[in-house]
Amino acid sequence: MFELQLDMYHTVGLAAVVFWLGNFLIKKSALLRKYYIPAPLVGGLIFAIINTILTASGTMTISLDKTLQSILMTVFFTTVGFSASIPLIKRGGKLITLILFVSVVVLTIQNLIGTSIASLFGIDPRLGVGVGSIALMGGPGTAAAFGATMESPIYGVESATAVSLAAATFGLVAGSLLGGPTMRKRISQLEQKNQIAMDEVAATKEEGASTIEEEKFETNSTRFINAGMLLALALGTGVIVSELLASTGITFPGYMGALVMGAVIRNIVEATSRQYPDYELNTIGEVSLSLFLAMAMMGLELWVLADLAIPIVVILIAQVLFMFVFSYFILFNVLGKNYDAAVQTTGFIGYAMGSTSNAMANMQTITRKYGPSRAAYIAIPIGGTFSDFFNAIIITAFLNFFT
Repeated sequence: MFELQLDMYHTVGLAAVVFWLGNFLIKKSALLRKYYIPAPLVGGLIFAIINTILTASGTMTISLDKTLQSILMTVFFTTVGFSASIPLIKRGGKLITLILFVSVVVLTIQNLIGTSIASLFGIDPRLGVGVGSIALMGGPGTAAAFGATMESPIYGVESATAVSLAAATFGLVAGSLLGGPTMRKRISQLEQKNQIAMDEVAATKEEGASTIEEEKFETNSTRFINAGMLLALALGTGVIVSELLASTGITFPGYMGALVMGAVIRNIVEATSRQYPDYELNTIGEVSLSLFLAMAMMGLELWVLADLAIPIVVILIAQVLFMFVFSYFILFNVLGKNYDAAVQTTGFIGYAMGSTSNAMANMQTITRKYGPSRAAYIAIPIGGTFSDFFNAIIITAFLNFFT
């Protein structure tokens, strides 16, 4: 069988084409837009299917160089580290801290559910982590990153990327479907008690519409160069931190040191009252994530999902049931049992099962009808962003425990 081998330049170029293909299809599909399926996921899956058909038919196989995939993964998670701003948490007050605490509790339970059910089916419990907070609280980017980490010689978990990305795709859809219906009865009860103000609905429509628009910002070359240099500093010093972490005897992903240094450097910059290029670093992170995720999807071995289909489905059903029960009976009450709590809970379901985009869309659906909830629009995006930082640490702890 003919084998087409692509080097790292061919691979990253093809990843860009795959991204554009996914973006084009999303613009043409209301269904894909509704559930906020990322463009790299769509385009990459199409390539993976074509490659699978070619390989299975004996026609040819396409081999991808993963050198730049690993680098882009590290760059992305370094920008995640840069998001951990202590002053930002303080400005958000107790609510952001509470949302962050709840996120840590939920992602831990997601992993406990995944590993427990995986063990019952006699499969590697670390695959259960892949169908836990890696895919759900983490989303497609974390799924692709930790999937590759789990498949590395350090852990040796077969099929981890395919399983994690499949679960993450399910999570994106579930996060949208579960949000509104879960809080519908609670909101109806509040409405009957006249606890929802209706006089600002029109204003909220404008507010909600802007929250999930493509983010725009003004910049210049100096700010982008500064962002690049801060990123380079975090990557370089992160290697030293990774070596120190390795000396503890605990296995951490290769990017963990850079992620930690991203957080340290950001807070040093803010403490010295220097201008911090947050939008620029976020943009670099988005580019890195898009290319990295496209490459990860392109390299999927889809046939491995067949043997694991039943355990994965059972775990995902359990995750959905847990999220519904926790959100309806616990989280809503913890957050205050009022309208803001209902909106926040809906948003929390969005990012705890899928992504921040799902969270914002869930909240927008409610606020357009019932009125504004400014606290939710502040706490949920920030809490969701910070949860990625702690998620990486807790995932690592679970993987090491079962290794």
